Amino acid sequence: MEQQRNLGSYRYYDVVMASFVTVLLLSNLLSSAKIIDLKTNIGSLALIFDAGTLVFPISYIFGDILTEVYGYKRSRRVIWMGFGATILMGFFVWLAGILPGEAAWEGYAGQNAYNAILGGVSGLVVASLAAYWMGGFSNSYVLAKMKIATKGRWLWSRTITSTLIGQGIDTTVFFVVATFLGVFPSELILSLIMTNYLFKVGIEILMTPLTLPLIRWLKRAENEDYFDYETVFNPFRFGLEDTPPRQKTPQS
Repeated sequence: MEQQRNLGSYRYYDVVMASFVTVLLLSNLLSSAKIIDLKTNIGSLALIFDAGTLVFPISYIFGDILTEVYGYKRSRRVIWMGFGATILMGFFVWLAGILPGEAAWEGYAGQNAYNAILGGVSGLVVASLAAYWMGGFSNSYVLAKMKIATKGRWLWSRTITSTLIGQGIDTTVFFVVATFLGVFPSELILSLIMTNYLFKVGIEILMTPLTLPLIRWLKRAENEDYFDYETVFNPFRFGLEDTPPRQKTPQS
């Protein structure tokens, strides 16, 4: 049996965590800023998506890396850190919006411009937290369980399968909640859900040839390949103390 390692003993865990949180915050800001229309269709489906979709799929790649290399409970900790950062961002965007603007700024920009671009961030934060809580933890849970079931083989199958499930839940919940809160027009909801889902899953699949070598390199660099045999999969826990010492299982 191997004793549980301290987070400080990892060389790149904090880099992956910071990258994940950055992508999460950036996707929320871009989602509020612009809706992109590629002026083309797949059948009757218009390719319309919010700008946050350009970067948000990367957060699921980081989620796969965290769970595959460091285990579910360390991935869970990073997800909660991302939640906290998103709430903090939403609060200060809201606070800046209600404070009075300076006269010159009102002349060249103004409160209406601020509200039009960033006014939806608070609603997006609520939608993002609800969606990523369900989608992010589903992604991590499915990947961790599949890793045990496959004994660490067929990495590509669990990164793609976990994304199909996690992104399906995340995308649907996000746009339903955000549309209900008035962030997006209701007439676009079906196109937004379908286009975003296809786009996100497509990015994950296209990046698989880069993601898999990165995961393998990180396992070697960290000397870690975590299997969640005895992990408590309660998403509401934040600490790392819930899992007893574990044994690493070599890949076949």
